[in-house]
Amino acid sequence: MQEEQNENQTFDNSQENDESQEEVVANDADSKEALQSQINELKEQYVRAYADFENTKKRLIRDKDQALEYAYEKIAKDLLPSLDTLEIALKTIRDSKENSENQEEILRKIEEGIALTLDNLLKTLAKHGIEPILTEGGFDPNFHDAIMQVQSDAHDSGEIVAEMQKGYKYKERVLRPSMVSIAK
Repeated sequence: MQEEQNENQTFDNSQENDESQEEVVANDADSKEALQSQINELKEQYVRAYADFENTKKRLIRDKDQALEYAYEKIAKDLLPSLDTLEIALKTIRDSKENSENQEEILRKIEEGIALTLDNLLKTLAKHGIEPILTEGGFDPNFHDAIMQVQSDAHDSGEIVAEMQKGYKYKERVLRPSMVSIAK
């Protein structure tokens, strides 16, 4: 009888083991499906995030290219009044050739117009950070280009005597150094 009980217990145990294994297999299958579903969802999120990233990257590159392409638009608009004034001066000169009355008055108007145009142009450049380099005082190789040395009793050695060509700087960067003569 003992043997029979042992066999029944073994049978019961094996039956329980089979059932628990089936539950484990079923649970494994459920968790595998859940994990696979989660993996698929994460893959989809990754693909969307990557596509958004690529689109943003392309948009930023396009915006940067467009900004560089139109970077000079503001200064160009500010220079247009100077061009208009120069065109008026040129027209005045051409008209004065045809109408030779009072040449002195016409020359005075042209001189005044050119002076106003130059002043307007310098103000426009200054508005955008472009300014002339000063040439008073001593020679500075960072801003001046000495093209000749001259004898001068009125100036100390190394002092700027005359400016041959005006130099300009953009903020603190030299666009073109001033060409100057300095005292020996």
